[in-house]
Amino acid sequence: MLKSLLIANRGEIACRIIRTARAMGVRTIAVYSDADAKALHVRQADEAVHIGPSPARESYLVGDKIIAAALQTGAEAIHPGYGFLSENADFAQAVIDAGLIWVGPKPDSIRAMGLKDAAKERMIAAGVPVTPGYLGADQSPERLAAEADKIGYPVLIKAVAGGGGKGMRRVDDAADFADSLVSCQREAASSFGNTDVLIEKYILSPRHIEVQVFGDSHGNVVHLFERDCSLQRRHQKVIEEAPAPGMDEETRAAVCDAAVRAAQAVDYVGAGTIEFIADASEGLRADRIWFMEMNTRLQVEHPVTEEITGQDLVEWQLRVASGEPLPKRQDQLEIHGWAMEARLYAENPATGFLPSTGLIEHLQLPSFARLETGVEEGGEVSPFYDPMIAKIIVHEPSRSAAIEELWEATSDVEVWPVRTNAGFLARLCLDADFRSGTIDTGLIERRGEALTIPPAPQETHLREAAAALAARPVRGVWEGAIGLRLNAAPRAEARIVDDAGQVHVVSDLMIDDGPPQDEVISFYLGEGRGYRLAQPRGTASGAAADGAILSPMPGRIIAVDVAAGDAVIKGQKLVTLEAMKMEHSLVAPFDGTVETLAAVIGGQVSEGAVLVKITAIT
Repeated sequence: MLKSLLIANRGEIACRIIRTARAMGVRTIAVYSDADAKALHVRQADEAVHIGPSPARESYLVGDKIIAAALQTGAEAIHPGYGFLSENADFAQAVIDAGLIWVGPKPDSIRAMGLKDAAKERMIAAGVPVTPGYLGADQSPERLAAEADKIGYPVLIKAVAGGGGKGMRRVDDAADFADSLVSCQREAASSFGNTDVLIEKYILSPRHIEVQVFGDSHGNVVHLFERDCSLQRRHQKVIEEAPAPGMDEETRAAVCDAAVRAAQAVDYVGAGTIEFIADASEGLRADRIWFMEMNTRLQVEHPVTEEITGQDLVEWQLRVASGEPLPKRQDQLEIHGWAMEARLYAENPATGFLPSTGLIEHLQLPSFARLETGVEEGGEVSPFYDPMIAKIIVHEPSRSAAIEELWEATSDVEVWPVRTNAGFLARLCLDADFRSGTIDTGLIERRGEALTIPPAPQETHLREAAAALAARPVRGVWEGAIGLRLNAAPRAEARIVDDAGQVHVVSDLMIDDGPPQDEVISFYLGEGRGYRLAQPRGTASGAAADGAILSPMPGRIIAVDVAAGDAVIKGQKLVTLEAMKMEHSLVAPFDGTVETLAAVIGGQVSEGAVLVKITAIT
């Protein structure tokens, strides 16, 4: 067994790996950027090495710095976690060439499955069913459009080097293909440095089924059953569960056996996931489930597999990397109960899921659930990385019991003043189709505001919020409330702004010399709902009432679609901002003319910066 391990990652996965390594007696070394100098994973590790500035491309994505840190600290092995360099075959080879142990699959296996088109060709040769589509080398827009016409709409454009929902666009009509292709290729270039795409038939009732596989260096490959990851938003997984609802034993055997064949076809070693797309229009059937791709790493959702099998997959990784055989044979693995995982993100569903960054002044997570987190109260959600706060995992004897437990857990979340999707997750747990198992990847999109917009607050809630604001002591996050006191001179009214941006007036409050009009005083009140006592300066979509289009968060301008003097109509795209690995389009709030334009492609902007000023047509 190896004795020391450098974790080439951050956040919750770094903390997760440290926990298992420590239990196995393995010394751990963390790496960190400027933004993560005080992060939880840095403090939990036995040792930590600074590797550069906050942007990932200058720190966590610089393989030479990570290898140097491992050699400097005497680490025997490097664990990449997921994301960043975890599926970079060149980095894996560089680790091995430096005389270190790579906790992951062979570089050749990563290369074989890293490009979706080549991977599909290999799967066809191995007898694994694949989705109908185009995998050709001709990447001209004309050829791609022609292939999409041949396949038949709707189609899915996917970056061949993609993953995590990046570089993927659904196209329902030929007229939209060209614009979607450009957008997909731009995102692929930014995320993966490769603009090549493939075209697939889009399945109208899709379920996302994936199988956890594991191989060792002795030729053994097993599966640890399936997970269902169909609850997605913009191709990003929201709630995952294991096993998959509606999966019968015959279909499970067919899918899991296909996953093992896929892993064997690339001589796979370590943890991996074979992802399938299922046409669920008539339930799960073996002849309607097709290979999509392989993730040659540990998945974000691996805890649900651990819960139903009773296995520690990080321990398996470390043992396999040390040359040991797999801890269990296939006939020793069984499914016990039902597990679910919800991803708690720092984002505001009421404003289009815009990321929310800043200091976490208050954090309460459910004590009765399994938690995987890399942040803590007093920590910060940085604009430089993925905005995940925690993974909330539950395990119960039945699916219905697991749903109830997950609903209670997500309802018990308190995070402030950073906004989260906790209320959205809780409402999703109450959805009738989700509860019945009648799910597909489009469920969240179809529900729309029923999930994303919280119910209007009751008058009693508003008064409770206002009273609590007035009574708060003057310290910490509340220091902006200087002068607010109960039993002081009355103020005619207070304006309460909820997370949906709606303004509510509460009258007859006892408030002494309130704060400046633009100052915000925040208060948390259950179910993910927050209130602010302030004069609103603009909507969360970035458009102020006077036509000033504000940046909703720090980010980089990647597209400007208008020029000064242009006439625009309500809803027209003006500027596209890239922040926290996502693209966000800002649109015109009304018909008018572009009076001023401050946005420049490639420019970095801060939250609240005026990007465009629109003058209304009178």
